[in-house]
Amino acid sequence: VQLQASGGGSVQPGDSLRLPCVASGATLDAYAIGWFRQAPGKEREGVSCIWNVKGSEYYVDSVKGRFTIDKDNAKNTAYLQLNSLKPDDTAVYYCAAGMWCGSQYLTLHNYDYWGQGTQVTVSS
Repeated sequence: VQLQASGGGSVQPGDSLRLPCVASGATLDAYAIGWFRQAPGKEREGVSCIWNVKGSEYYVDSVKGRFTIDKDNAKNTAYLQLNSLKPDDTAVYYCAAGMWCGSQYLTLHNYDYWGQGTQVTVSS
């Protein structure tokens, strides 16, 4: 499966962005989708993931209540809605496809297919 993330940009604190992740080559309903981010000088970290079961979404504490993940299988697209953005959210955001979602599964080695990343910059 090939993934393409987009929707990043430069915004001010408190603003919102919606990042789509378009899949091709396979249907997304066969995969869990994870969103990861990598800030300058830091390791890539998991942010959120979603599986195919309603209510299977997972968020790390730093984005809980501000970010929302969803998946539209009919469009073969996953999304990450970023609200109330903070400067600490500045990073390159990547979507990835794997088999599992959850706190113990949202790690780089559990996701086999990666998009190219989209830059999100939050600054006043």
